[in-house]
Amino acid sequence: MRIPKYQLIEDELRQEIQDGKFSTGDRFYSEAELIARYDVSSITVIHAIRNLVSMGYLVRQQGRGTFVSRSRKHKLVEFSDIEVFADHWNEEKVEVISMEEGSDPAIREKLRLPDDEGYYAFLRVRRIKSEAFLVTESHIPARFVMPERGKDYYTSIYTRFREDFGLHLDDEQFAEQDDIVFPTPPRAAKLLGLKGKVPSVRQEKLTTLSDGRVAEHALSYKRWDYFKIEFGTRKSMRIEN
Repeated sequence: MRIPKYQLIEDELRQEIQDGKFSTGDRFYSEAELIARYDVSSITVIHAIRNLVSMGYLVRQQGRGTFVSRSRKHKLVEFSDIEVFADHWNEEKVEVISMEEGSDPAIREKLRLPDDEGYYAFLRVRRIKSEAFLVTESHIPARFVMPERGKDYYTSIYTRFREDFGLHLDDEQFAEQDDIVFPTPPRAAKLLGLKGKVPSVRQEKLTTLSDGRVAEHALSYKRWDYFKIEFGTRKSMRIEN
């Protein structure tokens, strides 16, 4: 099987970081330097850089450039979003509130959609023992949606990708950012049953397929009392050629 060019570039750059060519905090190669070095398109270089960022080797700073991560060089960071209701997972229920065609330019940009393709927005609520704990709006490119099936067909987005298109999103590259927001936005607060000014955890996730296409952009709000995370590091494994 032929290895994609972006992966070859990614592996070589990662090896340079692991071998100590850069110190933590050092400015990394610019996109222009990498394009010239490997004689490839900007899309190929950006794909490789994004992967290194998602793995924690690099950080990108708007208007400044790309730098070698201070905290994760030589290490893989293992992250677990601990389900505080693990003993009641079989009682979890998902309700699809709505399925609508979307038109937000900002979402279109995140999905990297061509001009002739739209997307669908799925608003879903997850509950345990009838208590809502997570509200998610998933944005899916139209090519992956069969609207004639109706909204209830999309109780599980990942199941639909797997059964309808043979794609396992759990195995695909993703980037997620979690923030504490206060107060919770009105629509999310209402769906979560929160009263008054209460914080929640805002989770934004982008899942990208191996060919560079974005499969899903998801924006979630999780009740603060259902949120628990665990971090751990281990020495990264070198890749032998």
